[in-house]
Amino acid sequence: MSQNLITEEKVFQELKKAIVETLRADDNSIRPETSLINDIGAESLDFLDINYRLEQAFGIKMARHFVLEHIEDMFGEGAAIDENGLLTEKAIELLKIRFGDNLPDLKPGMDMDEVPALVTAQSIAQGVMDILDSLPEKCPACGNSAWQSDDGVKVKCGSCGENAAYTNGDDLIKEWLTKVQEEKNIF
Repeated sequence: MSQNLITEEKVFQELKKAIVETLRADDNSIRPETSLINDIGAESLDFLDINYRLEQAFGIKMARHFVLEHIEDMFGEGAAIDENGLLTEKAIELLKIRFGDNLPDLKPGMDMDEVPALVTAQSIAQGVMDILDSLPEKCPACGNSAWQSDDGVKVKCGSCGENAAYTNGDDLIKEWLTKVQEEKNIF
């Protein structure tokens, strides 16, 4: 279900706040195309902190693994990353389907260690929106369709007060990979 309680603008505001708090970055330097590594100096542990802050803000669970790891798990070792640590053509095809033009520097044969530098504020915000859009139509606790958000960040049931339960980021990636495989038969 595509929810309409939390806007992309609000997600981006919360993401900027998480980045500023984690990296002490200038709020004005964070734009959708900002590479967290190349432009503001994020390191791997910083991503964990940013994800944690987003999880706390929205009541969600971000993906713990990147798409490439899920490709390897689902379609076998070497499906996404070859024996030399380089991205396969099939991995690039899937990443381009997933991220579209948001990651224009993707190319087959690039070193997998270059991929984290391609993560932008927009790609993280899109991941949050994907999770938020997994809001079930009806509250699992009471069966009513009365979702509301008083603060534009957390969603709860207007009937019983239960906090929204979303699909976690890793499960969403797996669902997406299964759907793409069924539709496009890449592997």
